[in-house]
Amino acid sequence: MLHTTSLQREASTAQNYSQTNYWQTKRRLRSLIDNYLATEKLHDRLQDLLIQFTNPQARPWQPIDWQAINRNQIIGIEPEIFLSILIGAMDTEAPIRDYTQTSRQYLEKLHPQMARFVGGIVSKNDELQEIGLWEKEERQHTPALIKIYTQLTGEKITPKHRVVRGYLPTDDPHEDLYRHGLHRVATEYSATCLYLWLMAHTTGALQEVLEELTKDEINHMTKFWGFGVWAYPDTGLIRVTNTLIKTRSQTYQRNNLIRTLRRMMGTLNWNAWTYTNKATLLYTFTYTMHRLWKWHNSLTPEYLNSILG
Repeated sequence: MLHTTSLQREASTAQNYSQTNYWQTKRRLRSLIDNYLATEKLHDRLQDLLIQFTNPQARPWQPIDWQAINRNQIIGIEPEIFLSILIGAMDTEAPIRDYTQTSRQYLEKLHPQMARFVGGIVSKNDELQEIGLWEKEERQHTPALIKIYTQLTGEKITPKHRVVRGYLPTDDPHEDLYRHGLHRVATEYSATCLYLWLMAHTTGALQEVLEELTKDEINHMTKFWGFGVWAYPDTGLIRVTNTLIKTRSQTYQRNNLIRTLRRMMGTLNWNAWTYTNKATLLYTFTYTMHRLWKWHNSLTPEYLNSILG
């Protein structure tokens, strides 16, 4: 967790300039990423999974003064672009129930505890009896983004209904879970990077909301990543790359990462971004992966088995 004094220091610095250049934004991003993705904090998030298997408890948010959110807290990005990013994010976050139930179906035969964590418990009649912890935490995101949008514009907004790719099993459930899980990690990683980037372009109460979203995404990404390394210890970079970009079969085509990225760039109004905004987002993705890879290399089989074995 970023200390309050650090957030205040960041906010004080941000208020000194409404338009930031590349190097100023890069420094802010590096400070945020170093803090939130410190190796010891990622270990804490992964080790927390064992506790959540036995006694699932949603992470509480810090109190937020919603009325204090205003456009002056947006820095280094045009407010209209910021609002278009909010809309894209809330549309993507909205169908959380569809996400969680799809992941639960891929997991339930192979790892019932993880299936419960992401999708809860379902009866034989497919009625949801218990909401998964992942959903309990993630379902706060869309309402939070709507509140931000309303506070900044004075307008009400309803997320667009987006069809989510459903459960598509083959005769190899182990490979199905690998493919699905890899894309789930990629999605959480992308959300982590986007919210970190937005934190670097905000201050005050607005940044405090984005901080809570960022914490949730890092928490879930870390748990899914660590679980994947434990469940698929022999995977390598070549297999990961091939799985993410493979387009030959119809099933893989629906999972294609390039198509997902194109859709996301359209959703976030990427073409309207300045070169500085684009460059700093790319830096966020790159440096975040650098920190995650450092943590990844510390995930020994013995350590993972002590948590998930």
